[in-house]
Amino acid sequence: MDAYDLSEVMKYIEEEDAKFIRLAFRDAFGVQKNISVMPGQVPKAFENGIAINAREIAGFENSPHGLAYLKPDSDTLTVLPWRPDRGKVLRMFCDLYTADGEPFELDTRTILKKAVEKAEAAGIEFRFGSETEFYIFKKDEDGNPTKEPLDEAGYMDIAPLDRCENIRREITLTIERMGLTPERSHHERGPGQNEIDFHFGKPLKAADQEITFKMVVSTIADRNGLVADFSPMPLSDKPGNGYHINIYATDSNGRDVASYAAAGIMDRIRDMTIFLNPTEDSYIRFGNSTAPDKVSWSDDGDAELMYVGPYMGRIRAELRSPDAASNPYLVYALLIYAGLEGIEKELSLPENMSEGAMLPKSRKEAARIASESEFVKSILPDDIIREYTL
Repeated sequence: MDAYDLSEVMKYIEEEDAKFIRLAFRDAFGVQKNISVMPGQVPKAFENGIAINAREIAGFENSPHGLAYLKPDSDTLTVLPWRPDRGKVLRMFCDLYTADGEPFELDTRTILKKAVEKAEAAGIEFRFGSETEFYIFKKDEDGNPTKEPLDEAGYMDIAPLDRCENIRREITLTIERMGLTPERSHHERGPGQNEIDFHFGKPLKAADQEITFKMVVSTIADRNGLVADFSPMPLSDKPGNGYHINIYATDSNGRDVASYAAAGIMDRIRDMTIFLNPTEDSYIRFGNSTAPDKVSWSDDGDAELMYVGPYMGRIRAELRSPDAASNPYLVYALLIYAGLEGIEKELSLPENMSEGAMLPKSRKEAARIASESEFVKSILPDDIIREYTL
């Protein structure tokens, strides 16, 4: 929905009979957090922010600021559809600020905003679309998660083999009710594995959308007595979960510069892999099934790091290495900076991929590369780098 000013937010709260407003934010790793306030606290949130103990949040422990202040972004105001119709619950994403009113340096949403501002200053517009995979597992009789998939279906199977069909339908309809734009959904290669894709959008909206999407999937699964798993390798002998990112870029003259951006991303991919793939299992996924393990591209394959080719009259670049254990705000920020380098230098995609570099083979290797990267150091605060490279 369009951005609201405070008076419009308060009117909306009244019209929707909302009794709780969740002020949502994320830790350094992209895990959603929130604090709930009553309607009477909303004006305070907009004016001065709602204080939280910053050092209790993962990745913020060493911040010089003991308190951070949540200020809502009214662009993200939405009803949580699974909550009661009377006494509704609304949600707004927030940015973090210091007591002096300055942006909180470790807030990864702020880091993405700065990347977007840099791109805009250069006359470049980026848009991102996502293709996120996840497994649906059963719970045991005590309600604990198991590793038993909901079905044994395969790629794009249909019911009755595909027993996830109704879950995907409920997820998609719920997301749509929240004002987001799911595009496609289907059963993936693994048993109980699913994919739901989103139409491309501006970077901040795309990152907010990914966080919302994971929350909705987990909530709907749980309400159906199931559990969703976005981790890179939920089952050691089955395909892993990817978080494929479609990248579009145009300059101020309307020129398609996505190929240059793709070349820049490939040039910096090893530097930023730890942020795209932050867990040990991320590196087990590489080379498994169709997940890439080399720095390569193609205009027709499905196992390379990057697909680059025409789509509806423009160039689409699809990056296939990230997984959903990553923080989308950091991922999109790094892709923007790397893409801008490629555009500025008009880098070409390499012609010969037979001798392409390999993606890092372990988290330890990826962490070392990132900690030594001047590219990464020029973008991210030291504390964020340290959290990811320990």
